[in-house]
Amino acid sequence: MSQKQLKEAFISNLNGTSLLEISVGLSVPPLCLLCRGLLLILYHLHYGKPVSSRKCSLLLDFLVLVSPLLFSCTILSPVLSFVPVILAAFCAGIFSKICSRRKQESRVPFGQIVKEFQQTCLDPEYIPAITVFRVYVNVMTAISILAVDFPQYPRRYAKAETYGTGAMDLGVGAFVFGNALVCPEVRHKSHVTQPKFSSLARQLFSVWPLVSLGVGRLLSVKSIDYHEHTSEYGVHWNFFFTLASVRLAASLLLAIFPKNKSWIVALTLAALHQLILNTTSLKTFLLHGSSGGDSRVGFLDANREGLLSLVGYVATYLASVQVGLWLLQCRSSVKGWLGALRVLALTVLVLFVSLHVSQAHADPVSRRMANLSFCLWVVAHCLMLFIFFVATDLTLVFTKLLVKGSRVPCSWSVVKPPNSNKKLGTAAVPAGREDELCLISAINKNQLLFFLLANVMTGAVNILVDTIHSKAAFALCILHLYMFVNCLIMSILHAKNIVLKFW
Repeated sequence: MSQKQLKEAFISNLNGTSLLEISVGLSVPPLCLLCRGLLLILYHLHYGKPVSSRKCSLLLDFLVLVSPLLFSCTILSPVLSFVPVILAAFCAGIFSKICSRRKQESRVPFGQIVKEFQQTCLDPEYIPAITVFRVYVNVMTAISILAVDFPQYPRRYAKAETYGTGAMDLGVGAFVFGNALVCPEVRHKSHVTQPKFSSLARQLFSVWPLVSLGVGRLLSVKSIDYHEHTSEYGVHWNFFFTLASVRLAASLLLAIFPKNKSWIVALTLAALHQLILNTTSLKTFLLHGSSGGDSRVGFLDANREGLLSLVGYVATYLASVQVGLWLLQCRSSVKGWLGALRVLALTVLVLFVSLHVSQAHADPVSRRMANLSFCLWVVAHCLMLFIFFVATDLTLVFTKLLVKGSRVPCSWSVVKPPNSNKKLGTAAVPAGREDELCLISAINKNQLLFFLLANVMTGAVNILVDTIHSKAAFALCILHLYMFVNCLIMSILHAKNIVLKFW
């Protein structure tokens, strides 16, 4: 076989991994975030000031926030279950060190800190877990799209051919979920006095970069005869077209139906899509083409996976809009967010039970069809990851109360309750300075550019390197260099306050 055929075979006919392994993997990013936060607090406790060097900040963020993910999905994948245990033990050790150092300096009694933590007010204008969720989905996607071409990346993590739950399958759905959390409908950007459909023109304009990128990817892939997995989206379709189409279709539905009932529309769409798949010949057409022999004749037949899966992605998007609206309800206290975590945990439990029923009586999870099980799976695991990030943030809030004046980028600012004891607590910390030296903030400012750069560099590496036959040490070096260059570019743009968004 040619090199192109070898690479296509390398990423085809796969079956995914287990739901448990996916869940274990999702615990790694929040633990990395917690580890970074505790290290910064310990540094402040030791030196009396935050990290002020951009180089040191970038190096720390990359080594703690990004590098563990690279190792977890490559050489550490056989022992993945031990990675969260090791990270949690390391975090516990740092927290213990902070507590012991604090006692030596005779700070406020620990019991009073616990009492104050329960009464602590948080900045209601900013939910850092949303930003962190979106950035980490982008980072994990960037890692996976190149790592999947190396043999060190387990085949069970790659996208499943028809049925299955691969890590990359979840990444596709999580991208849609994350975009919906910050869409204009959630952020209430549409003015109430304007007609319902007036925002559609703005939405049409706002997706032109995605359409342009989709066309650019299509032309570049075809012109250089780059390897591609045809059954993923089709011959001409790609994920950029899916993102643009989902955004437009969801905006149209949200202009017709009430936003606060979007979960009903989402459930109806997903259920109808599943019903049609099971009761008509649509599933056979989607899997085998119009001729039954995987034909690719005509635009619909050639791109049937990308076009027909749009219904499921739109349903996932609308469900995520409902989540976003609920999250942005004013919760300005630790107590309020602890209650929110309980509701989210119960929702995740209901979704997993529904997923079990759906897989048993309808269809297994299929990203290729974006069926009902896929929608339930994506929303359930995305909410689980969000719960982990919120719990991480609350832990960092508690630790910041232990060390007065400490700062952690992209975490909640502590706001002192009006009726609190003046001897307790910390003053509100200005968010601007905290975010200046932060890789998460840097990527967040230019997320689409980060994703585009990752795609371009992935193509370049595949053209220049024989990824399939690479040794582990070489693969890890290439992956670390690839991610570091992308992160460095984002950090430079962030330092110069450059946001490449003009639409």
